[in-house]
Amino acid sequence: MIGVAPKHEYPGFDNDVRKRGAAFLAACPKPTSKQFKRFNFWSSALRELHEAYSGVCAYTAMYLPDRGTVDHFIPKAGENGQPELAYEWSNFRLAGGKVNTSKGDLIDIVDPFEVQENWFFMQIPACLLRANPGLDKELKRKIANTINILRLNQDDNYVQERCNILIDYAKNDVSLNFLERRYPFLAKEIHRQGLSQEKLRELLSV
Repeated sequence: MIGVAPKHEYPGFDNDVRKRGAAFLAACPKPTSKQFKRFNFWSSALRELHEAYSGVCAYTAMYLPDRGTVDHFIPKAGENGQPELAYEWSNFRLAGGKVNTSKGDLIDIVDPFEVQENWFFMQIPACLLRANPGLDKELKRKIANTINILRLNQDDNYVQERCNILIDYAKNDVSLNFLERRYPFLAKEIHRQGLSQEKLRELLSV
């Protein structure tokens, strides 16, 4: 993960999502997840959410060629749910479908809007994420919990995609500018670790 700067809601959001959601909540103040599915007005904002965040998943920091999904960072239902935030742009995070499913209604996860530059590191050539060992114990625990809950290391597809993109960069098939736009966490790690393309080719055996 890498820090994500919150973007302002688009001009039509209030009419598209917030007001329609408010009308539903006025009639049904504490909806169940099943009831929310029938009134998922947030989906009307998905195209604009994808555009606002340049198509990059807030949790994997990888480009989503489809539109992805709207994740409610603070759950809209369940034990920890806050239904009043279900239709608020500030509670939306652009997320891939699998990572959104893994997160579910869990709350012991770091917020991409609060992630700092030095929180997440990546091991190369394994392409596995870990907490910066210099952080305090509680923050390292929460970062490790986030990695585990979202399956950022357990899901081979995420790991392989990170490795494949690094290989493409090492072979000069994609530029650093491309990484900065589509895979910003990988670009950050290349800068942090001072990795040249030659060094990456050596580490990745390509």
